[in-house]
Amino acid sequence: MTPRERVLAALNHVEPDQVPLDLSGHRSSGINAMTYARLRDYLGLPRKPIRVYDPIQQLAIVDADVLDRFGVDTVELGRGFALEDKHWADWVLPDGTPCQLPVWVKPERESHRWILRSASGRVMAQMPEGVHFFEQTHYPFADRDDLDHLPEAMAEAMWFTVASPPGPLTAGAGGPEILAAGARQLRAQTDRAIIGLFGGNLLESGQILYRNDNFLMLLASDARQAHRFLDRLVELHLAKLERFLGAVGSHIDILLFGDDLGSQKGPQISPAMYREFFKPRHRLMWRRAKELANVKIMLHCCGGVRELLPDLIDAGLDAINPVQISCRGMNARELKTEFGRQLTFWGGGCDTQNILLNGTPDQVREHVRQQIEILSPGGGFVFQQVHNILANVPPANVVAMLETVQSLRPRRP
Repeated sequence: MTPRERVLAALNHVEPDQVPLDLSGHRSSGINAMTYARLRDYLGLPRKPIRVYDPIQQLAIVDADVLDRFGVDTVELGRGFALEDKHWADWVLPDGTPCQLPVWVKPERESHRWILRSASGRVMAQMPEGVHFFEQTHYPFADRDDLDHLPEAMAEAMWFTVASPPGPLTAGAGGPEILAAGARQLRAQTDRAIIGLFGGNLLESGQILYRNDNFLMLLASDARQAHRFLDRLVELHLAKLERFLGAVGSHIDILLFGDDLGSQKGPQISPAMYREFFKPRHRLMWRRAKELANVKIMLHCCGGVRELLPDLIDAGLDAINPVQISCRGMNARELKTEFGRQLTFWGGGCDTQNILLNGTPDQVREHVRQQIEILSPGGGFVFQQVHNILANVPPANVVAMLETVQSLRPRRP
């Protein structure tokens, strides 16, 4: 099988020729840029500029030599853009490692921290010393919402404005044509499965705008206003979906939505609240996406969400990521038994909170073998570590994880 065929077989619950592997195919399967620099040194690969494609999470672009070395089967649509040196500007990572950021991201140094400003000049994010990522500091609806100016409010919030490639390269009147051309060219150059990052966040968008506590209170205390907000938000998402898939729909294989519905100890909201506020809107967006393009729908959804899985499946979900196996209710064997015929588990291959971070290489290998043994039979599994590889993960553990996946793949004559 080609990498694309392998991934699609797994998504169709057909056991592929070997376990599909995702590394940096989307913004939650990547590697911290500092760790990536150390990984390249550990592997003896040539030193080259480390490009940080996701400034918020400080994630590196994983180069072709690493993707090829470990047989990675996926690639993100954004890899077809920002290909010239002029698209990148020099910066430095928290540990002093030189790197490059997209030119449209302009961190400013302010005393003990780096800050990011919105177009209006407001400080909307910070990265204090000792921290390895930017964090949101401004919530536009924290004191009072204004649904008539929702797009303007979104332009003041970190998660909506700090863009990965293609970023603003596709803005303006010619944007759809530029987006389509880049997607077409990437498709012609790779046989890897291409993941298009869309977003379409609902619960998270409320938390980004109102702040977590305020939005959860709104859901609980003023359902009418919460529905008004979500209706307006979905209007914006659907309009964006039409434009996005109109340009790239024939060139991608998986469309990635996002909504972190879980916490370490279970769902953030009850199944009843999910059914009232979010399920109908997820169903609407996912159904429309499949009408517009031949894509599989994946949801990036952190945390313990086992109680929500039946409704997510019923709403039209094909795959869930990152399968956070360290959370309550997220036992891999139980998930595979209960939902493995209906849902693809894109992740759960290695626990990043504990094993990958603190274990020995041998412990990592044994853990990865066990997870693959549980999750891979019958398809419905794409190997990925649980979320991104963090800044302080030893390179030897990263290699142990990826080489174990390789070792369990059948050898070709």
